[in-house]
Amino acid sequence: MFKWLSAAIDGQGRDRLEDAFRWLYTFVKPQTKAIMGLMLLSVFASGMVLFQPWLTKTLIDDGLIAKDYGTLVSVALLMISVGIVSTALSGVTRYLHTRLSGRILFALRDNLYHHLQTLSPTFYGKRRIGDLLSRLDGDVAEIQRFAVDSMFSAVSSVLGLVGSVVMLLALSWKLSLLVVIMIPLEVLWLRWMRRKVEVRIRTIRERSADLSSFLVETLPAMKFIQSVGQEHRERERLSNLNENYLSDLLKLQVTEFFTQAIPGTLTSLTRASAFLIGGYWVIEGNWQLGSLIAFSTYLGMAVGPVNSLLGLYVAIQRMSVSLGRVNELRIEQPEIPFDADWKPLPENVKGELHFHNLSFSYPGREQLILSEASASLPAGSKVALSGSSGVGKSTLIDLMQRYYDPQSGSILLDGIDIRTINPLELRKTIAVVSQDIVLFRGSLRENIRYASPQASEEQVEAAAEQAQLQSLIAELPQGIDSIIGERGQQLSGGQRQRIAIARALLQNPTILVLDEATAAVDEITEAQVIDAVDQLFAGRTRILISHRASTLAGAEQRVTLKDGKLIVGEELSA
Repeated sequence: MFKWLSAAIDGQGRDRLEDAFRWLYTFVKPQTKAIMGLMLLSVFASGMVLFQPWLTKTLIDDGLIAKDYGTLVSVALLMISVGIVSTALSGVTRYLHTRLSGRILFALRDNLYHHLQTLSPTFYGKRRIGDLLSRLDGDVAEIQRFAVDSMFSAVSSVLGLVGSVVMLLALSWKLSLLVVIMIPLEVLWLRWMRRKVEVRIRTIRERSADLSSFLVETLPAMKFIQSVGQEHRERERLSNLNENYLSDLLKLQVTEFFTQAIPGTLTSLTRASAFLIGGYWVIEGNWQLGSLIAFSTYLGMAVGPVNSLLGLYVAIQRMSVSLGRVNELRIEQPEIPFDADWKPLPENVKGELHFHNLSFSYPGREQLILSEASASLPAGSKVALSGSSGVGKSTLIDLMQRYYDPQSGSILLDGIDIRTINPLELRKTIAVVSQDIVLFRGSLRENIRYASPQASEEQVEAAAEQAQLQSLIAELPQGIDSIIGERGQQLSGGQRQRIAIARALLQNPTILVLDEATAAVDEITEAQVIDAVDQLFAGRTRILISHRASTLAGAEQRVTLKDGKLIVGEELSA
């Protein structure tokens, strides 16, 4: 089936789409039993639907016209029974269909989200968050609708078409020729319109992504927008985006209207012709009225499935656009691909670091951030890492955590090349507190515990106290269990940084990196926090990055990053 679908897609990228279809099939296959059960229900439901027009014919011809009251009552009771069974069957089918759709939708989204979790910060630096949201939400949902809804629609349509044609032939093979004339005309028309629909749908997806990106970008920055008086400009941007979206949406509506209008008109002409010819036969006494009504009904039931099957062209274009957009994310490769030979982190890691001839540049850039940089950091030492802004200090930390691998050189942890260690375990042993604090909507307790969900209540409260959060907890209405809001926007910069420090303390890492972590607090609070860190992490490796001299005071070793080199200074007195 998927090979036939990919063959219906024109242009380049067919191989990628075939691969994407195979990926999609991996989520459909586990639901085979549920699908087969729904298929059987669909067969039964289609039979009940096909039976009803024949009952109408019998009621009219053998009951009303023949003036047989017994037959009239019997057929009427049978029609009621069929209606009740059909209604119950419809409810059960809808419930099972919704459950199946949900399972496939969530499996698709989980798989794509899991893949996104493996990609490097560089990927997210190049992508609009609104566009990613659009693909995770709208495009994945469109794929799911095709994988489930269109599949069942196709099966039901085939059953309905075959059954209707059989009944039409049984009533009159001559009038049935009208269907043979109509179908080729509809096929030719929809094939011609297919490409136009695809172009319109892709444009709409892009417009939707533009809107999502605008909202994701501006809503968190509303305070800044208000502070510089640019509300009107942002409203104009939103208005322009809305106008562009509406304009393209209307173009899509017009295209889809004409795509369906011609087949609809052909259907009306066919039914009208059937009534004219069949009506003439009834007037002449060569046919029964009930047969004409049943034939008209079956003709409508045959035309509907034909239109649905031909409408799969439109569904294929919608789905292929979405599948292509999702596949663009799927083919993105992580900077650190999975390696089956990764080893677990050894127990009792001491935290000795050795940077050996590191050279690194970001993908797509020629300029080297690091050039054969080397340095050794003893286990348990307190190191001051300094250098001018943009020189690559945070990049060095990213390399330590293996968000990237250097083009040459190596990083050794206790003499072990970190490329041989599972990155998940490596990152757990290195806690980084930076200027950009990440907080989630939830309680203060939940945010402190985020990196260590197994921590006890007492451990969470102890970490909060050591990070000097007592005053904040006292101010909050429910104390440490108070909801701090999305991104913690109602908190000061210093409060957010103290929460991040408490989170790192609770993580209990072997190596702690404070990357401008105390930049937003006063020097007295900073001294208290640094003292708490020194006491808690005594004997463990601490790397302090800051432009503030007071932050770096007391370091045992100074390392300066300059011109891509690591320059190790003389040891400093404690």
